[in-house]
Amino acid sequence: MAAKSIVIGVEGMTCNSCVQTIEQHVGKMNGIHNIKVSLEDKNAVVIYDSKLQTPATLQEAIYDMGFDATLADSNPQPVLPDTIFLTIPTQSALTSKQICSTLLKNKGIVDVKMSSDQKTAVVTFISSIINGKQIIQMVPGADLSISAPEVTPGTCEDSSWSQASSIVLRLKVEGMTCHSCTSTIEGKIGKLQGIQRIKVSLDNQEAVVVYQPHLITAEEIKHQIEAAGFTASFKKQPRPLKLSAIDLERLRNTQTKGSETALKENSNVNDTKTVVFRIDGMHCNSCVLSIQSTISALPSVTSIVVSLEKKSAIINYNPNLISIDLLRKAIEAVSPETFKVSLPDEYENVALFPTLASPLKSPHPAMKDVSQPLTQVVVINIEGMTCNSCVQSIEGVISQKAGVKSIHVSLANHNGTIEYDPLQTCPEDLRSSIEDMGFEASLSAKAELPLAIAQPSPEVQLDSHKTEPPSKVSPTHLARQETKTISKCYVQVTGMTCASCVANIERNLRREDGIHSILVALMAGKAEVRYNPAVIHPSAIAELIRELGFGATVMENCGEGDGILELVVRGMTCASCVHKIESTLMKTNGVLYCSVALATNKAHIKYDPEIIGPRDVIQVIRDLGFTTSLVKKDRSASHLDHKQEIRQWKRSFVVSLVFCIPVMGLMIYMMVMDSQLADAHRHHNMSSEEMEALHSSMVLEYQLLPGLSVMNFLSFLLCVPVQMFGGWHFYIQAYKALKHKTANMDVLIVLATSIAFVYSFVILLVAMAEKAKVNPVTFFDTPPMLFVFISLGRWLEHVAKGKTSEALARLISLQATEATIVTLGPDNVLLSEEQVDVELVQRGDIVKVIPGGKFPVDGRVIEGHSMVDESLITGEAMPVTKKPGNTVIAGSINQNGSLLISATHVGADTTLSQIVKLVEEAQTSKAPIQQFADKLSGYFVPSIVAVSVVTLFAWIIIGFVDFEIVERYFLGYNKSISAAEVIIRFAFQASITVLCIACPCSLGLATPTAVMVGTGVGAQNGILIKGGEPLEMAHKVKVVVFDKTGTITHGTPEVTQVKFLVESNQLPHNKMLAIVGTAESNSEHPLGVAITKYCKKELESETLGTCTDFQVVPGCGISCKVTNIEALLYRKNKMVEENNIKNVTLVKIEENTDESVQPALIIDAELPTTMTSQKYSVLIGNREWMNRNGLLVKNEVDKAMMEHERRGRTAVLAAVDGVLCGLIAIADTVKPEAELAVCTLKSMGLEVVLMTGDNSKTARSIASQVGITKVFAEVLPSHKVAKVKQLQDEGKRVAMVGDGINDSPALAMANVGIAIGTGTDVAIEAADVVLIRDDLMDVVASIDLSRKTVKRIRINFVFALIYNLIGVPIAAGVFLPIGLVLQPWMGSAAMAASSVSVVLSSLLLKMYQKPSSEKLEFRARGQMRHKSPSEISVHIGIDETGTGSPKLSLMDRIINYSRASINSLFSDKRSVNSIVLNEPDKHSLLVGDFGEDGDTAL
Repeated sequence: MAAKSIVIGVEGMTCNSCVQTIEQHVGKMNGIHNIKVSLEDKNAVVIYDSKLQTPATLQEAIYDMGFDATLADSNPQPVLPDTIFLTIPTQSALTSKQICSTLLKNKGIVDVKMSSDQKTAVVTFISSIINGKQIIQMVPGADLSISAPEVTPGTCEDSSWSQASSIVLRLKVEGMTCHSCTSTIEGKIGKLQGIQRIKVSLDNQEAVVVYQPHLITAEEIKHQIEAAGFTASFKKQPRPLKLSAIDLERLRNTQTKGSETALKENSNVNDTKTVVFRIDGMHCNSCVLSIQSTISALPSVTSIVVSLEKKSAIINYNPNLISIDLLRKAIEAVSPETFKVSLPDEYENVALFPTLASPLKSPHPAMKDVSQPLTQVVVINIEGMTCNSCVQSIEGVISQKAGVKSIHVSLANHNGTIEYDPLQTCPEDLRSSIEDMGFEASLSAKAELPLAIAQPSPEVQLDSHKTEPPSKVSPTHLARQETKTISKCYVQVTGMTCASCVANIERNLRREDGIHSILVALMAGKAEVRYNPAVIHPSAIAELIRELGFGATVMENCGEGDGILELVVRGMTCASCVHKIESTLMKTNGVLYCSVALATNKAHIKYDPEIIGPRDVIQVIRDLGFTTSLVKKDRSASHLDHKQEIRQWKRSFVVSLVFCIPVMGLMIYMMVMDSQLADAHRHHNMSSEEMEALHSSMVLEYQLLPGLSVMNFLSFLLCVPVQMFGGWHFYIQAYKALKHKTANMDVLIVLATSIAFVYSFVILLVAMAEKAKVNPVTFFDTPPMLFVFISLGRWLEHVAKGKTSEALARLISLQATEATIVTLGPDNVLLSEEQVDVELVQRGDIVKVIPGGKFPVDGRVIEGHSMVDESLITGEAMPVTKKPGNTVIAGSINQNGSLLISATHVGADTTLSQIVKLVEEAQTSKAPIQQFADKLSGYFVPSIVAVSVVTLFAWIIIGFVDFEIVERYFLGYNKSISAAEVIIRFAFQASITVLCIACPCSLGLATPTAVMVGTGVGAQNGILIKGGEPLEMAHKVKVVVFDKTGTITHGTPEVTQVKFLVESNQLPHNKMLAIVGTAESNSEHPLGVAITKYCKKELESETLGTCTDFQVVPGCGISCKVTNIEALLYRKNKMVEENNIKNVTLVKIEENTDESVQPALIIDAELPTTMTSQKYSVLIGNREWMNRNGLLVKNEVDKAMMEHERRGRTAVLAAVDGVLCGLIAIADTVKPEAELAVCTLKSMGLEVVLMTGDNSKTARSIASQVGITKVFAEVLPSHKVAKVKQLQDEGKRVAMVGDGINDSPALAMANVGIAIGTGTDVAIEAADVVLIRDDLMDVVASIDLSRKTVKRIRINFVFALIYNLIGVPIAAGVFLPIGLVLQPWMGSAAMAASSVSVVLSSLLLKMYQKPSSEKLEFRARGQMRHKSPSEISVHIGIDETGTGSPKLSLMDRIINYSRASINSLFSDKRSVNSIVLNEPDKHSLLVGDFGEDGDTAL
């Protein structure tokens, strides 16, 4: 059906008969619509059916006639056909088939389709060959269907048709490599008759087509895509569009009334209405044009005006043909489909949809007087305003914004009330504008109140009786949606020297469209940018940074998820290789997206790591016959060690030094000679003339040319190369800074050196022009000396910066590069092993780690025993034993045994990767104190330049007023120089020195260097501090709140005591343990797990007997039958005997106790076939359970139970075969270091509080053991937040220490959240400080480290400020009267020293040692004691005072819990707790006594 036009060049035609011959011969061919041959142009234009003919066959046909035929254009142009609707008379003599065949015989008719009722024919024809009238004449009795006038291709035909039968088709399209492929398909298919919409997605490799089945079939669409060179297949069978009630109603009416309706409907065109849409997401005029052109093409739209400034579209449309909702969808469907369309809020309560009534009924009179609010009011909460100047600045800026009518900001209420025009702006825009000014802004709940300004709206006429629901998209909702589309990228930035560089980048990028926030880290050389991918992409962001004069590259591997693979593929020769690889990979299950570039030999593959792994992908490519390897990622921390900068500055220093030494030599020589002259003048009373003569007779003062001495000439020669080559870098950076209207360090340096150089050069030229007898005094010695000291300073500074990043570099270097993957057969037999790159390890792989090897990934040991050194990750010095079932951490070192591990976390998910990511992010975050420094350094440079200018003029004025002062204090003054020159020289010297000595660098380095070293040292000690803010906040903390379960205690119940209630000759102890342990082995309850664990440990066995008929009664206990424990006991006895033989001296207690066991057992154990195992019936549970089963609990047993319960333990009774035989006490035990940690925190002047969801008895007992006097018991997780808030409201800074399972909300609310002992769950979002080790002493260490770091930051600031506060006045000559004069080179030396001293001061933090437990124990020896219950105040719940405290919203709680539960899923340590989450009360819970830990039950 696709008609195409091709131009064929024809050589060899001589006359018109040739033309006619070709036209006749080719015109008869099948599928040729038209041919026009031109003798003058020597070509033939052929319109043909591309299904039946190709350009090559046409060329051949002409060639066969004896003419030379060439294809002028290898790409045939599609011919756009037109469509006409014919109404067939009911009494027509011809059948529908005959009509179709009659029409199709005519040239120019491309296609004929009949409607299902055989009354209408849709004829597609080429208008240049045939017209509608000719077609009507071909079918006797047919007339033109009025409902469908001749329409241009691609528009929506008769609405009843178009709506009734639009179908959505989804096709999987393979073979697309880039966006030009997608646009090819969209262009080709979009032009076909009957296609309403097409959207091709490269990422999903699919095409979504909305088409009209009466005009084109799905098969035809598929065929057309395949004709374009891609493979297409149906994803789902085509399905009709879902139509709304209105559409159906309208269709019913139109179809029943037939063509009369159509006539009337057509006459209704004048009933147009106007609607105003708000459109978000337009960026430029091309968006405006594309919306206007697409929408105006719709037959139902009479006019459209789109405004980019107002973000609005005013559309005049016919409501009988299209509804507002469809219009909205149509705009949203305009390519690139990123527009968000909504009705401004005032329309929300008034539906704008056509009526349900039939179009035949007379339309209701339009409502002319709908009040349309032209303005709306929004209330925005604003935090961070301190005074009225804040209020004025917000009001001033926001009132200037387009669409804002008025604004009133209240300092007292912390909010702003803004009246605005919703067509021009929206609350989200206003909120973000306020945030851009540095305040925190949020939309309040009662955000928008439309102001009803009652006035007739000329724009909108609404039908009454509107029943359709209102449009649901409001601007605020849109804003919320938009925030979801924010992406994050990292850009590596080079060339930053100080804080003003950081401020410069941040300020300039924030102004750009599409960038939401940017955070630049000076030390890590990295920028984290949050941006809207619809507006801007990472490479454009990097380009913006490069324009500012810095080096910038997008960091690819930063923040990449699991499923991205970059490969180098060798052996591809042409595009078909590319297509072969891509199509094969896309057919592979689990591959989501694949793009292969022939030019770079690279493949970029996205895959689902749950289904397929990187090795499988590589294997697929290898099977196709190509070689492939991973793109090597830079695993070294090369961007952290500053090597390149160190090299650059070292080179710069050496170059400057080479030229500087002779200059200094000349200067010193002149100074010595001058002082000798001065002495001679004083002692010998020489006259001024003699002095001048003597002066000019000196070697260096010898004039080569009049006015040009040897000294000045040499100085000039030595100065030029330094100024050009040494200063090259400074000039470039200064130029880029000034271009963007900012000033930094380099600007100061360039100013100082250039002024000195230019001034000296001009003076020399003047002297030579005047042929002066006396040589002028120049400043050529200043630039070389300045550059020497500056480059030396920068060099040392970068060396030191490299040292500060050492900790992070060391962490990164811990990562293993290769892994040995093994294949296991049955019974864990090794079948094969291979070395692969660590990036290729997949989840579930079995990895072998030899002694001395690093663990490449996180995993679980499945075979082998070894000791593992985890000190570099957890800070734990002692090696940890690993046996099957234990988890191992990537980066730790295997010591003495070979281990097989199953990989659980690979790639970016490993603990080490997470730690590295955390530390990197910490070092990019800014401490609040640093933001002040950054702000300061922004104003610093301009103010120094101002001081310098003031100094210059001040000294010139002083000099001319009172020359003696200058004469007295000016070094090297002699009478041979004129007074004016002396004054100007002196003034210049002072002003240049001011420029040299001022240094904003040291201010900028004060905080980040200390934060970097502090976080690095913390990471090495197993304390991960997430950035400068928590580091700075931790030293201000006054209250430390501990969660109980998992923090103060181990978090898992353990058996603390077993009391045997029967004699050992009736039931041996081992046997009872075996029976009880087996019975509980089927239980999932934490207490059951604790009992089983204890029994296994006591019996030294991993397996127990068999348990049957297992029953659980929640809140009471269990009952079951136990068998097969004899073999277990036999093994145990045999072990005991062997031990006894070895240690004969030991008393043989165990043997005697077990003599009561029948001797048959021993034989039985070896011959299990003959054994008849004994069956025991077991009951385990609380008092009530025993009473229910008819067992009496004696008084002494009851007393013992009560004593345990008083101490916060759970007491469980066990009965075997109807006899009470044991009392088991279970408790969550306190960590050994808890008491010392609490005591140390108190000695540091902090208040310590215990907060738990557990009952008050247990809480009091635990508190007395660790020495805490204030306890909040029975606090629900949601109330913990309120409790923390309550403490904060009292004006205290709170640190919350929790295990991160259910404390996430409280950790997030606290000023400093400390998550403890999370092992492999490093990525706890809520905490500010993560302690890798399960050690409470690290809480002490983290607060101690924070205090030390903040102290160091303050010392650094003192260093930085002293240099500037003292140096600048000295340089300006304020202290001249006491003889303090500085030369410019001294200034630059002082400046370099300030930066270096600050960095070195920060490096002293590396000496930090964690406070050792031994020392602290020694100090706290007298203070540690258990508290008596009377000393402890226990508060139940949240206390009456806390009722008004805020609670987290349901949504927040759900988010926090889901986050917590994800964390707990990953963590093996907490699997016990996570079971409790699922089953709040199973068995053996003593109701009321041991309410299982509220901390773990949600």
